[in-house]
Amino acid sequence: MPEETFVIVGAGLAGAKAAEALREEGFAGRVLLIGEEIERPYERPPLSKGFLLDKEPRDKAHVHEADWYDKHDVELRTGVSVTAIDRAAHEVRLSTKEPIRYTRLLLATGASPRRLEVPGSKLQGIHYLRTMADSAALKQALAHGGRRVVVAGAGWIGLEAAAAARAYGNDVTLIEPEPTPLHAALGPELGRLFADLHHAHGVDVRLDQGVAGFWGAGQVSAVVTSGGAEVPADVVVVGIGVRPNTALAEKAGLEVSDGILVDQSLRTSDPDIYAAGDVANAYNPLLGRRIRVEHWANALNGGPAAARAMLGRDVVYDRVPYFFSDQYDLGMEMSGVAAPGEYDKVVYRGDVAAREFIAFWLNEGRVVGGMNVNVWDVTGDVQALIRAGRPVDEARLADPAVPLAALLG
Repeated sequence: MPEETFVIVGAGLAGAKAAEALREEGFAGRVLLIGEEIERPYERPPLSKGFLLDKEPRDKAHVHEADWYDKHDVELRTGVSVTAIDRAAHEVRLSTKEPIRYTRLLLATGASPRRLEVPGSKLQGIHYLRTMADSAALKQALAHGGRRVVVAGAGWIGLEAAAAARAYGNDVTLIEPEPTPLHAALGPELGRLFADLHHAHGVDVRLDQGVAGFWGAGQVSAVVTSGGAEVPADVVVVGIGVRPNTALAEKAGLEVSDGILVDQSLRTSDPDIYAAGDVANAYNPLLGRRIRVEHWANALNGGPAAARAMLGRDVVYDRVPYFFSDQYDLGMEMSGVAAPGEYDKVVYRGDVAAREFIAFWLNEGRVVGGMNVNVWDVTGDVQALIRAGRPVDEARLADPAVPLAALLG
């Protein structure tokens, strides 16, 4: 019998953790991990946090030590892309023209930043933040301080980039077309908290307006808003979301809609092909619908889950979505889904004014999301409340004297 070969396309966190899980689960066949970047697999949160702020070394972001791949007989191919999948032949074709036959295939191709297609968008000094190289370039642009920085987009990346720019002593203007930062992720109630946070740290927060264009002679010198204002800029950071990298899957005829469609075991419409991480639009039994999660925890946990499913294990991937962020003196963890339309009420526990509290998003009395701000070691209980799916006593939920675990009884 020919040796089984598991190919993983995408050498990010999801792909690297999938390779690790295959070996931990006892898979003795061939494992190929293929990535377009020259860098070996790394985690992305440091790119807008510790590494960008020059508080963590580059190597801390890497998923494994450099020699881990050889020690575990994982063939890591960096600087190489997969150009096509031949599902009938069970082959992938590399940019080197080499065909590789697979037994099972995992697509962990991630996502790419959405681009601002406006006049002047090709000027120098406009940064996007997705790769290690992006972060290194942005750090160099920010590190000397005293520069005029404009951040387009008040999502997580934009807010963290703005905080980093202020930490380096730059003047920062934040431009966001929604009425609050993080409006689509958290709704207006908690979005206002982040607007106030950045304003308190000296950021010029401009809401309800977008970017119409850029001015400059080779190098960006100003940002033009949708309201016609010209904001001086030496550095621009664009953080307006990402698009899942589905081109390879689409070309192969897999089912795609806002990501690669997968079932609760992360299996695609082809039974020998799986998808995990940012690119996977997965059915989550806990939520009762599909969801595409772009955060670190989904890559961390989804890669191994897909690996186990590829090995024939009984896998139900139903984790509560989780995210964390650090901005200035605010640290937070977010669990669940709290987008507008997903909830009808927000309940607070703790001191909101002091930014030490837990916010709970409720829908018909059930907790559907929770964010702990400068309050720690509660994520397990918050997620247990979400998983329980039962109405809670709102007065007790808001009372810090009542242990969260007591609400599960």
